[in-house]
Amino acid sequence: MQKITVLGAGSWGTALSMLLASKGYKVTLWGREEDGIEDIKKHRINEKFLPSISILENIYPTTSREEAITNSDLLVIAVPSQAVREVIEDFKHYINNNIYIVNTSKGIEITTQMRMSQVIKDVIGEKILERYGVLSGPSHAEEVIKNIPTAVTVAAYKKETAFLLQSVFMSTSFRVYTNPDVAGVELGGALKNIVALATGMSRGLGFGDNTTAALMTRGLTEVVRMGIALGADPRTFAGLSGIGDLIVTCNSNYSRNNRAGNLLGQGKSLEETLESIGMVVEGIHTTRVVYKIAQDLNIEMPITTACYNIIYNNKNPKEEVENLMQRRKKHEIEEIVNNIDSW
Repeated sequence: MQKITVLGAGSWGTALSMLLASKGYKVTLWGREEDGIEDIKKHRINEKFLPSISILENIYPTTSREEAITNSDLLVIAVPSQAVREVIEDFKHYINNNIYIVNTSKGIEITTQMRMSQVIKDVIGEKILERYGVLSGPSHAEEVIKNIPTAVTVAAYKKETAFLLQSVFMSTSFRVYTNPDVAGVELGGALKNIVALATGMSRGLGFGDNTTAALMTRGLTEVVRMGIALGADPRTFAGLSGIGDLIVTCNSNYSRNNRAGNLLGQGKSLEETLESIGMVVEGIHTTRVVYKIAQDLNIEMPITTACYNIIYNNKNPKEEVENLMQRRKKHEIEEIVNNIDSW
């Protein structure tokens, strides 16, 4: 692979650029003027997102679409999920028939309820799915860029694509597993952000580890429910892009979703919360679209519903927790054990 293009000069796009450049690839890092591309080019530091890291010399920052993608072999998407369609539309005319695409954005498009692979297919055409992969898992940019050992999953529709992308990204500090379940990997990365909002809210309310563990466990149940309904393999959610990503996102101060939830739990408004975080909080959008899907498909998702009520209906977080605790008595694995009399 002679040239790799990374779309998105935020923390994750920058971290992936550094990872790939450290392996000797020529990397073009594309971003908009407001992302500070000219500053990165001049000072070799991403002051806005990762100010303590010097950008390697074989990373070429640019705002030019044509310069970014011409002669590129691999396109890495690292923009917020709600911007993926617009960005791919902008680049569509520069994408050749041989380029590979790997998506790292974790979300579901609000207007269409599409996963990111479905959005890209919608814009470029079905043929691109042969060369499409999704990279996801417990991987904070702040740690990846410091070469702290990390393990993730890459899923693709064709095994040859998965193996290729595995080789491109894998390093001594970045271990990559493969998985054929594109839907499951995409949904795991998106849905866990709702649970991270919930655990953050519980911390903001002053609750402790017991509450966090309960929300993570029952939150995973909701992820699996929704995943199965949307065509995912439930085994995927026991892996890195499922429970792995859930653990790291619900327990780290690096997580924007966790921090946002904490502020909401303290009683901050959505506007105040987003202003304080200063970056895109994917879980806010995901809560909205997943709540709608759950309503349409009649999927029981009480934690998601509570988050939706707090964020969009201005409900009191403490009262929503009380409502969760007072729900009807249930068997923990009633989805599997339908007849308790069989004991």
